[in-house]
Amino acid sequence: MTLVEEIVKLKKEKNAIILAHNYQRPEVQEIADYVGDSIELSRKAMDEKKAKVIVFSAVDFMAESAAILNPEKKVLLPAPGARCPMAQMLTVDEIKRAKSKHPGVPVVVYVNTLAAAKAQSDICCTSANAVQVVSSLKSEKVLFGPDRNLAEYVQRKTGKTVIPIPEWGFCPTHLLFQPEDIQVLKIQYPEAIVMAHPECTFEVQKTADFIGSTSQICSYAKKSKANIFVVATEEGVLHRLRKDSPSKTFLLAYDGAVCPNMKLNTLERVYASLREEKYLITVPKPIAKQARKALERMFELK
Repeated sequence: MTLVEEIVKLKKEKNAIILAHNYQRPEVQEIADYVGDSIELSRKAMDEKKAKVIVFSAVDFMAESAAILNPEKKVLLPAPGARCPMAQMLTVDEIKRAKSKHPGVPVVVYVNTLAAAKAQSDICCTSANAVQVVSSLKSEKVLFGPDRNLAEYVQRKTGKTVIPIPEWGFCPTHLLFQPEDIQVLKIQYPEAIVMAHPECTFEVQKTADFIGSTSQICSYAKKSKANIFVVATEEGVLHRLRKDSPSKTFLLAYDGAVCPNMKLNTLERVYASLREEKYLITVPKPIAKQARKALERMFELK
């Protein structure tokens, strides 16, 4: 029996589902029940009423969100070392300092944060709905963390004052993209459509024809009549793009744009985690309760 067959067998025996982020290795995406962005996957987990075990093949904050939203299920992270560097940048102390400096200003945190940071916020957002979330708030000023580039993008789109916390929060992988690399590809492929994630710098965003989350990028490419695309986000999404649109060409804007933390999840680790039900993700109840409020408030937006 192959490893994939073993995983499928275990899934049935344990009444489990496997969720994989768009940045996961191709072979992990292929054995997943659902592939998507972080909140898409957490919502899928909530919809799966029969599943008892969730194997979340991604990074720490995503598994935490799934655990917060699905307290009755076992949520497993195959690689316990799969931590998001950007999520670590926004600490509880940092949020408290910003609140004391800007009293009464609402706090919006990106889902790319740890549960303790979410618990300190008024509402969460994703890269897909950040503009909508900030627009929904009555205040003309908001505190926003941890990604500075997404904060600046939201400020441009809403016209509100968006104060980044910390001042220089960033995704190390998205910072690798440079406008010069995209310009070279556009010279080679002048008809190419450039798609970028809002975690990229403003200079890279300016080169883009479309800016959106991983799932929005996939949806846009699928519907577009264009045949060649330059993609400025982590390389794992190329597998889904090529699978959804096999007749189209997708070029990574920078070949080194690989998140090593996302890639820690392997088939072997998925199998071991599921077999032994190890690396269980737990969130202290008081933190989970407050963080869930921020997540649910986001879900309430239409």
